[in-house]
Amino acid sequence: MSEQKPSRRHPAALDPDDLLKQCKVRRYKASGPGGQHRNKVETAIELSHTPTGLIANATERRSQQDNQRIALKRLRLKLAIEYRCEQLPDPTDPPSALWQSRIKDKKIILSADHTDFPTLLAEAMDLLAAMGYDHAKTAAVLGVSSSQLVRLLQKEPAALSQVNQERGARNMNTLR
Repeated sequence: MSEQKPSRRHPAALDPDDLLKQCKVRRYKASGPGGQHRNKVETAIELSHTPTGLIANATERRSQQDNQRIALKRLRLKLAIEYRCEQLPDPTDPPSALWQSRIKDKKIILSADHTDFPTLLAEAMDLLAAMGYDHAKTAAVLGVSSSQLVRLLQKEPAALSQVNQERGARNMNTLR
């Protein structure tokens, strides 16, 4: 009987409802400009991801639902950048089907505003960690050029900064 690998699903890749189930939700009144509705109703949202302790909030909208959606997007990005899975990917495994569906001629076809962005960023960040932050080797495993991988990171400056911090700790050149 063959041994099955445990499922390695990054929290940034979870369905929004499933991710929300892992969070403590705090509603509060936002301060500042926005009119009477904003100042008298608890429209601001803070999401605290229980397994990781990461927090994201949103206060800029007058609707609690809009703020929750924005906070969830911010939390997914924060998870993709700051949280590495305990079981990093095996570089000999192919990229996910989602990743492969976004590659055409070694180019990543993806907007930073797309709902898949945090999921794919998390996959790239986890593989970078597994490969010792060697972007050229990571790009080869992902089936893209190294410049395309850097462009993906540039779409979220905090991701590029995180990778450069890790590369600096390993005496590697920074990526631009």
